[in-house]
Amino acid sequence: MKIRKAVFPAAGLGTRFLPATKAQPKEMLALVDKPIIQYVVEEAVQSGLDNIILVTGRGKNAIEDHFDVSYELEAILRSRNKLDLLQQVKQISDMIHVAYVRQKEALGLGHAVLMAKPLVGEEPFAVLLGDDIIDSDVPCMKQMIDMYEHTGASILAVMEVEPDAVSRYGIIEVQDDPSNGEQLFRLGGMIEKPAPHEAPSRLAVIGRYILNSTIFRALEETDPGAGGEIQLTDGIRRLMETEPVFGFKFQGKRFDAGDKLDFLKATVEFALKRDDLGPAFREYLRDLACLREGNG
Repeated sequence: MKIRKAVFPAAGLGTRFLPATKAQPKEMLALVDKPIIQYVVEEAVQSGLDNIILVTGRGKNAIEDHFDVSYELEAILRSRNKLDLLQQVKQISDMIHVAYVRQKEALGLGHAVLMAKPLVGEEPFAVLLGDDIIDSDVPCMKQMIDMYEHTGASILAVMEVEPDAVSRYGIIEVQDDPSNGEQLFRLGGMIEKPAPHEAPSRLAVIGRYILNSTIFRALEETDPGAGGEIQLTDGIRRLMETEPVFGFKFQGKRFDAGDKLDFLKATVEFALKRDDLGPAFREYLRDLACLREGNG
């Protein structure tokens, strides 16, 4: 079956960015001049997915408003003849068909995905996490959809990390020899945040998934862990007992937008790529570096 639907879990509290996220969703923090979640939604749309399911929670109304029509703003921009800005605003609301489901309690990523079951049905679907911004020539999700069309199996995006970083990720164990130019790996297991000496590889799972609908039953049969949360990784491990699951080493550069330093790096790199900002911003950074060198 074709992948048509994309699930965006967006009910997290964003505690790593407090106090900025005290009164606004972390997904609405701006990278240059677009909220984080818009970058990820655009990746889904560019990958052929325009049926979007947003799993939200309390205090997330700003996300819904962002992708909705803003008649008052459009009227003001039109009256002031700011047609370029008007077009940008209209593109956001015209970009996707969006449905919302509420996760009333923050009971884990697996629980958030399970909330989307009535809207997904029996179809395979994509899951994209807003914390992960991936800069690539071919959208990461499009790369994964191409792989799914060959395998028909659930696929997790993975990237190689440094040995001292494995304890921050879910790390996969590779069952079979790599295929497809060493990009696709059948999973033999997965360990959540292992110590470096216990890690079965350096391939870490990041926030892009293609999942068959059988994941819903696996999640329903998964016992809650610490804090009463149902973890997606636990559900995927259960799924692996009955069907193959693959890891896919995508092409592109990933930024963890939930980490303050990575957020700053992404802001700089995305700004430098902009035709309207890049040249002046690059000159500013060059002058700043010279100034600091001159001050010793």
